[in-house]
Amino acid sequence: MYPHHRLNNSGLVVLLQQWTQAGLGAGAAGRSDVAEQLAPWLSTVDAVTLSRSLHAIESFPDDLVQGVEASQELDLHALEESFLRGKAELTAAISAKPVPAKPARERADNTRADAPDPAAEAEFGFHAPRYLSLQKQMDTKLLALRAQIRHGVSQGSRALRQLAALDSVLEQLISVREQRLWASLPAHLDRRMAQLRRDHQLRIESLGLDDEPHRWRQPGGWLHAFERDLQALLLAEMHVRLQPIMGLLEAARNENMERQE
Repeated sequence: MYPHHRLNNSGLVVLLQQWTQAGLGAGAAGRSDVAEQLAPWLSTVDAVTLSRSLHAIESFPDDLVQGVEASQELDLHALEESFLRGKAELTAAISAKPVPAKPARERADNTRADAPDPAAEAEFGFHAPRYLSLQKQMDTKLLALRAQIRHGVSQGSRALRQLAALDSVLEQLISVREQRLWASLPAHLDRRMAQLRRDHQLRIESLGLDDEPHRWRQPGGWLHAFERDLQALLLAEMHVRLQPIMGLLEAARNENMERQE
């Protein structure tokens, strides 16, 4: 139930559900359950592995190690600082203004060769490498951050050591399915881009206006809206990936508060 619960309660599913309904048109709600499509489940073999791991985790030793309470060794402040720093770095990378596309040579309309090329940016192939690069950066940083936080939490009490061990097991069991999920997101973004361009074309045709590509990236333009959607999807993905790390920190924080009471 762990991955299914995380997805059903995430902004990622809400965002994709909105895009799906917008693409299908009015009255299409309920015809495509994004949460059901995306939610991965543990296989029978994985469930057996998890069951055996839980039995091993239950046998962890008591808190007292050589007469010193292990929970005193946990540096919660340092863990929280690492979390905030990693999240801020990824948010900044995702929110950075993209480099506009430029043609290889001067175009037939006498536009300078170094001027932005809206036609090139109107294709998803231009944006896909950037999206995939940010996904890879997110994957590398958050895997390392999760391991760091888990190691820090494992320096705490028996309950926290058990939680850290369980998180490690779940990460291994779910990682393949989650990677498939993340790999499916660019396809949603591709469809979203096509929808935004189609809506833009229908609007200018209905108003009898001439298309002005140089306005596409300006506020109110369809490429400007697409860029915001691209960032929103990456931020929503980041939030889902951060939830296990946030759960580890919250457990450590709660135990720390209980000890101080």
